Amino acid sequence: MPVPRGRPPAHTRPQIVAAAIAIADAEGLDALTMRRLATELDAGVMSLYTYVRDKEDLLDQMVEQVSEFDPADGGDGLIGLVRWQRALMLRHPWMPAALPNRRLGGPNMLGHLERGLAALEHTGLPGPAKMEILALLTGFVASYVSNEVVQARAGVTDTQRIAEHVERLREAVLSGAYPRLAKVMSEGATAPPPNFEAIASRMIAGLLGDRPGG
Repeated sequence: MPVPRGRPPAHTRPQIVAAAIAIADAEGLDALTMRRLATELDAGVMSLYTYVRDKEDLLDQMVEQVSEFDPADGGDGLIGLVRWQRALMLRHPWMPAALPNRRLGGPNMLGHLERGLAALEHTGLPGPAKMEILALLTGFVASYVSNEVVQARAGVTDTQRIAEHVERLREAVLSGAYPRLAKVMSEGATAPPPNFEAIASRMIAGLLGDRPGG
């Protein structure tokens, strides 16, 4: 996007986006407004529109800028991809809320998509099915991380949350009105839930069936 003629730009687009990321990282996406960003940069609000079209474009750029792939965060295959997604979203907890309806065309996000398609290359699935699987896995990771972040902010551990939930269920089944729930609980449904890796692996296996690619 061109900058005003006759004077050098006060900032670069990556600097603008980095400042927006810093605000969102520290205070959440709701705290990020164009006015707040301008204040942080000691700039005029209207000057920001020489770098980004609007806030939606800013969010697109933020997602792209933080999404550089680090092999140390993941590994091979789809399980490696979801590991990387989780690590990325935990570093930037605003991402689950920012991802829906993003216009993602930068090299980082396209590279992420390419890695996912490479992991599915030998499954024999048609293209639309591959894209759907990748979208479902991303949605799962976003939901999982959102729950982790909420629990961390509330100071609640998985053990505490599960204990409270189980107690409520036990009280409910004592009425005798929920025989199927009572049966499920008697079969071990109150055991600690599997961790992220186990749930992600089950999801991938279920989405792929007997096909390779996980």
